Amino acid sequence: MTLVKDAVAGGARQHIACRELGISVRTIERWRQVPTVDRRCERAVAPTNKLSNEEREDIVQIATSKEMRDLSPNQIVPLLADQGIYKASERTFYRVLKAEKLLAHRGKPKPPMRRRPTGYVATGPNQVYSWDITYLKAPICGTFFYLYMFVDVWSRKVVGYEVHEVEDAGLSADLFKRICSDENIDPKGLVLHADNGGPMRGSTMVATLEKLGVSASFSRPHVSDDNPYSKALFRTLKYRPGYPDKPFASLNAARNWVTAFVAWYNDVHLHSAIRFVTPSDRHAGRDKEKLAKRHAVYTAAKAKSPLRWSGKTRNWQQPHVVWLNPPKVIVNSSGRSDGATQPIDVERRAA
Repeated sequence: MTLVKDAVAGGARQHIACRELGISVRTIERWRQVPTVDRRCERAVAPTNKLSNEEREDIVQIATSKEMRDLSPNQIVPLLADQGIYKASERTFYRVLKAEKLLAHRGKPKPPMRRRPTGYVATGPNQVYSWDITYLKAPICGTFFYLYMFVDVWSRKVVGYEVHEVEDAGLSADLFKRICSDENIDPKGLVLHADNGGPMRGSTMVATLEKLGVSASFSRPHVSDDNPYSKALFRTLKYRPGYPDKPFASLNAARNWVTAFVAWYNDVHLHSAIRFVTPSDRHAGRDKEKLAKRHAVYTAAKAKSPLRWSGKTRNWQQPHVVWLNPPKVIVNSSGRSDGATQPIDVERRAA
């Protein structure tokens, strides 16, 4: 209290002086009102029911005995009670074993690995694909139609889709081969990312990808954020105003609705992540001319009324690099390190 008083008298703020001393302002105020002894450094009084060293050693000996070493305290305590013996509660057993560092994992199964999946970068169309399957409600309660959908990560274009009554790796493999034919691409070197579902990991799909030379990428188990482009696409699909509130009447009805949605999404929808152009325009390279015209319009508007513009015109330049599961640190073209913890477009984030 004397140190705080001297500091305040010298012109310092009381809360700063208390912070330097490691105490709170309320403690000082309490001491001023009711003078008392500072008991913070006194040794805590041991509880009267504390286990003795002999009792702790006895617990450790019982838990590590040949008969009990493979059992948990939740099993040891009842077994001792069956023998008419009470040493301590289950919680006390756990506390003593933890203090002795005897609670380490000793089973054969290894803890699950949660390593971040390999990050891939796309600088043009048909380099990195993402795909997934979502459920569409069928007329019979508890049954579904299954929508298979592939999306190009760079352009956000839906490059292929089908609706079936079952989930099957063979169906997804056939769809992917048809996509390669429709897009007229050599799949060798293409990256295809998916979740860990049965159709994604199925032997037919895996064999097809290996035969075509495709680099297969998979999400971590139970981590949906590793496949963000497909998840975002399905959210757009199911939150579309025209999405039916009731189940689809038939398989053909579901296919017709998805066909109409894909036509809207690819050719009409102005995607916010690609400077509000359609995925088809970006996929085909037609976006450059449109964005150049927008830039010219904004430049002319600024020249006509410069007082209305406090800074530069809106950035209409397309992101040239798109990441799928980027690493924590990304080195940009200028050599600087940028943090990246989300699958976002590097050029857009820099802008």
